[in-house]
Amino acid sequence: MKEQYTYVEFLICLAARLIEDNRTVFIGYGMPQVAAILAQRLYAPNICQVYEYGAIGPEVATPFRRNMMADTRNSYRAFMWTTMNPTIAMASAGNIDYGILGAAQVDQFGNINSTQVGGTYERPGIRFTGSGGGNEVASLCWRTVIVMEHEKRRFVPRVDFITSPGYLDGTPNAREQAGLPRGTGPYRVISSLALFDFDPATRRMRLIGTAPGVSVKDVQDNLQFELPVADKVSELEPPREAELKMLREVIDPDRVVIGRV
Repeated sequence: MKEQYTYVEFLICLAARLIEDNRTVFIGYGMPQVAAILAQRLYAPNICQVYEYGAIGPEVATPFRRNMMADTRNSYRAFMWTTMNPTIAMASAGNIDYGILGAAQVDQFGNINSTQVGGTYERPGIRFTGSGGGNEVASLCWRTVIVMEHEKRRFVPRVDFITSPGYLDGTPNAREQAGLPRGTGPYRVISSLALFDFDPATRRMRLIGTAPGVSVKDVQDNLQFELPVADKVSELEPPREAELKMLREVIDPDRVVIGRV
């Protein structure tokens, strides 16, 4: 990949372009948050951002600061500031189009782990922060978008713990049988190497696009499972000048999230 932008900048820009205008979007912390801010500033001014702690419809203040969540900056100009219960109720009622989440691990069926890796739940190898509202977002929003840096250890055949459900074991109607709303589920996985969708028949993650300079083999070599590949795999557009300018000068000048070139 070219050196004038970071892998994180690439995936954030890709995620921002994916967000449609005039949609409600449930946002997770970190890269999803920065992607939503970028989308609202450049491409989707009329999105309604929703945060698990209760902010609905904010125009998040910039610059982004570390741990900026559940505060006045993240809630700037929100038309409602409630609690977790009303925001989750909105998703349960079918009123939130997209959920955007990060992940410590993801598996071939789009299940997300942000709880623990290795060992058992009682004695984990590594303990993470857990679900927050991630389980409800992945369970209830119409389309879930997962954004994460691409490391082989993160893309596994089966996650060590299902924090937030994807297509579970991939069997037909697995989500519905688990009591989740019909028609919801993982939509895209955006990584620093590639873009994935999910095969409608098998529910398995499928490669549909690669970052500039990245081959299908490069992607496969950085997964722990055999990856289905779409008939046509496109080369994804690198970050645009306007996107990088907005990210580096306005949204994250301290490079808390986007990292250094």
